[in-house]
Amino acid sequence: MYVPEYPILTERLLLRPITAADAPAMLRYKSDADNVRYVPYGPLTLAEVEERIATRWSGTSFEAQDDAVCLAVEERATGRLVGDVVLFWRSENDREGEVGYILDPVASGNGYAAEAVRALLAVGFDGLGLHRIAARIDERNSASARVVERLGFRREARLVESSWFKGEWTTLLVYALLEQEWRSPIIEE
Repeated sequence: MYVPEYPILTERLLLRPITAADAPAMLRYKSDADNVRYVPYGPLTLAEVEERIATRWSGTSFEAQDDAVCLAVEERATGRLVGDVVLFWRSENDREGEVGYILDPVASGNGYAAEAVRALLAVGFDGLGLHRIAARIDERNSASARVVERLGFRREARLVESSWFKGEWTTLLVYALLEQEWRSPIIEE
């Protein structure tokens, strides 16, 4: 079993377990149809956010494959909830994980997604001992693709119209980062 030490601090952010008190702030960005366009759920109601906080988004440790840790992302300076991130443990044998993230649109453009995902990479590689961490992104979500590209993820696949997603065929981009790439990043100038 692996339990990350909370809160996880970055330069500007604090990552911590999601609590019931986060529901109203999460509702702001999880009820916005444009903001949830590329995530695997539609706009949520307050009751749905509360139910998911109590069940699906309550994971704070890794005990076995398929566990996930979902964390609230706060601005350290203000305490304002700006989004949430998730790290899935996809395979114990292959030591593989996957990251996901969503931000409140009012916080977009500040580099918060990359900063929060960088902290998740440390949890996955340094804490959980993963070999590979992936990100699966709808091709139309270019902002999300830029986040993982900035972190050194490489695009491994483009799966054309591979998913029937929210009533239409979508093309999926698969990105990944290996542990050795995380430990020895290539610095672009």
